[in-house]
Amino acid sequence: MIGLGEHAEFIIAAYAGIAMGLALVIGWTLAAARSTRRRLAELDTRDRSDRA
Repeated sequence: MIGLGEHAEFIIAAYAGIAMGLALVIGWTLAAARSTRRRLAELDTRDRSDRA
């Protein structure tokens, strides 16, 4: 393994924090996409029923 020296704990914690932050952003984006897809489907259904 690469020798990180006396700052190894800080470096590892920084990488772990970035990984957790990135995972949160990805999860938030996926949840927003699902919500948007559901809302668009609802609006499409409503629009089609208004035309009939």
